[in-house]
Amino acid sequence: MAHCISHFVLSNFRAFVFCILACSYAVLVGVSLAGCDALPGRPTEADRPLRPSQVKDFAQLYSQNCSGCHGADGRFGAALALDHPVYLALADDTVLRRVIAQGVPGTAAPPLARSAGGVLTDEQIDILIKGMRQRWARPDAVAGATLPPYAADGPGDTARGRDVFAASCKSCHGPDGAGTEKIGSIVDASYLALVSDQALRTLVIAGRPDLNHPDWRGYPPSQPLTGQQVSDVVAWLAAQRAQFPGQPYPQDTRGETTQ
Repeated sequence: MAHCISHFVLSNFRAFVFCILACSYAVLVGVSLAGCDALPGRPTEADRPLRPSQVKDFAQLYSQNCSGCHGADGRFGAALALDHPVYLALADDTVLRRVIAQGVPGTAAPPLARSAGGVLTDEQIDILIKGMRQRWARPDAVAGATLPPYAADGPGDTARGRDVFAASCKSCHGPDGAGTEKIGSIVDASYLALVSDQALRTLVIAGRPDLNHPDWRGYPPSQPLTGQQVSDVVAWLAAQRAQFPGQPYPQDTRGETTQ
């Protein structure tokens, strides 16, 4: 019996060694051997992890690249909510692609496109855009309303902007923007140093529903702001921005690259 067991073990060991040698030779000469896939512990194709460039699932792409700032479900993150139908109506695919691919200069939003030093392919960026629209866009979000343009089509007027702020914003932010008991300052030096003019414009138009901030139609209700009024109030806010060396947005003219 002992002799039989020894012979069995030795035979299997020889077969195992032969398989190892055969597979090694196949690798060296570039020949594929189907039997090599049967090596103990060798993962199947289903077990192999996907390369980063092979990930095509929206949920996985969003979780790995966006949720840290924009929230696990597109809201309640540190940055602008993406589960935000008004924002998705305001920002077209070109804007979303540019923000994802190139990032937002002066902020924590990095460029994600491979062409800009990131990790995502063009196809993966398209998957993110399509997924956000499928999950969070609503065709009726701005139905019957005149949505101001995403980017300003001309300079705003600070004097008019002061009047717009007084008429539409002071009830929450105070007459000079320094805040009230229910909300903080909108002219805080640190805040204005870290947001671009386009970020302010987006906030005024789209609002922050996760923070109970109304969109452009609620300043006050039934009196939506026009595109020019949005430009004017943004100009007034930007004029409150302190100027100092190294500030990301001293006089921002790059609205097309920011949120």
